[in-house]
Amino acid sequence: MSPNNVQGGCSALFTDFYSLTMAQGYWKNKMDKRAVFEMFFRRHPFGGGFSVFAGLETLVEKIGGFSFSRGDLEYLASLGVFEDAFLDYLAGFRFSGDLWSLDEGTIVFPQEPLIRVDANLIESQIIEGLILNTINFQSLVATKTARVWLASGQGSIMEFGLRRAQGEDGAMSASRASFIGGASGTSNVLAGKKFRIPVLGTMAHSWVMSFPSEEEAFRAYADLYPGKTIFLIDTYDSLRSGVQNAIRAGKTLAEKGENFGVRLDSGDIHYLSLEVRKALDAAGFPNATITVSNDLDEAIIETLTRGGAPIDTWGVGTQMVTGGNEAAFSGVYKLAASEEQGRLRPRIKFSDNPEKTTNPGVKQLWRIRDGDGMAVADILALDDPANPDILEKNRRYVFWHPQADYRHFYHTIEGSAEPLLRIRISGGTALSSPPPLAEIQRGVREGLDRFDQSYKRILNPHIYKVSVTERLRTLKLDLIKNYLGEL
Repeated sequence: MSPNNVQGGCSALFTDFYSLTMAQGYWKNKMDKRAVFEMFFRRHPFGGGFSVFAGLETLVEKIGGFSFSRGDLEYLASLGVFEDAFLDYLAGFRFSGDLWSLDEGTIVFPQEPLIRVDANLIESQIIEGLILNTINFQSLVATKTARVWLASGQGSIMEFGLRRAQGEDGAMSASRASFIGGASGTSNVLAGKKFRIPVLGTMAHSWVMSFPSEEEAFRAYADLYPGKTIFLIDTYDSLRSGVQNAIRAGKTLAEKGENFGVRLDSGDIHYLSLEVRKALDAAGFPNATITVSNDLDEAIIETLTRGGAPIDTWGVGTQMVTGGNEAAFSGVYKLAASEEQGRLRPRIKFSDNPEKTTNPGVKQLWRIRDGDGMAVADILALDDPANPDILEKNRRYVFWHPQADYRHFYHTIEGSAEPLLRIRISGGTALSSPPPLAEIQRGVREGLDRFDQSYKRILNPHIYKVSVTERLRTLKLDLIKNYLGEL
């Protein structure tokens, strides 16, 4: 992606219908004024204690080419809903605003602004669906993969979910997000090419079944790929047949100075992996590796890891690329401020449900660390250019719960306070090229290392503090009081 000329993108019809009907209303009523929207999410998926922000590069690339073709406009005209003059306006549609975001791969928490859009109201509204679709799915998969990686004891994860993913785009996005979350590679060859992800694979049962015998199948494969041989040993019988034939074929590889591995794809993985390890060691192959698959998820993997199963690589597909028992990431996109009489004024969505009452105004997200560099809390602060909240080291602050106005804590910043939102698109132009995915993956791993283990537990994790500054709390309460006073 070129820094100054983003290519790619998709049809601007990739939006919710109400975004276009509202856009026509804004245009008709001359309301196309400046607005600030924020994307945030309401709860962690999988009952977890952290999430991983993913999809930024994909989003920036698509926004760069987000426009209406002639065919798109002809389709809209056929609906009988939109005026010709409004369709003429859409013919020149391009995103021309600013987009701020966290670094891709940042460890994130509910209520935090992941993305901030500062643009005219119509542009901000039309790109809503694109933002939510892109960020929600990739963040879901990246989070799932990070949980799998942690459950494995930070082991080697092979992603092979292509055949179970939600269509071609779902498979490609999932391969990208899985690698960000911690996968070592993917079975998806197209994703390997497009995203420069290592491609990995073993063999299928059909390979073994296509030969007169299991041993012949193994020997033929070893002859073809002597440096990358992993035998699938459960086609007939993992212990009485599979591992024994793998050992016989492996001896030929050993004579050539090559190592090999075996893969289990069914049965009692814990028991079989222990027995296979014993057989390999007894045959003089202590370095032969064991890969396992079979509808694994983080709960199963953590159980096997804690039980001492001697597993080197984990093949994970369906549960990782689909989200498993969690269908979606809970990201939403809400208006935070809009122009009124030449001034940008904070806006709030008020609800009887405190979780759905938004935090108003243009905001920055700060991450506070202790003297050892460990994360202590994340703080939502006002980011008014004329008078922003600036958090400083060695100062004592009071920070408030983002929903419950009575819960607060006092804290003196002993380490650092870092603002996390940075501008990525200015005036419709991407400001820089994205980092390589391997660098983003390293960022995820380093980011996780800077959080206490209690937040990373697979079950019943500790709740990380996300709070607001005194000024933001006061603004929110004042707007709520004004709203209630008008009822």
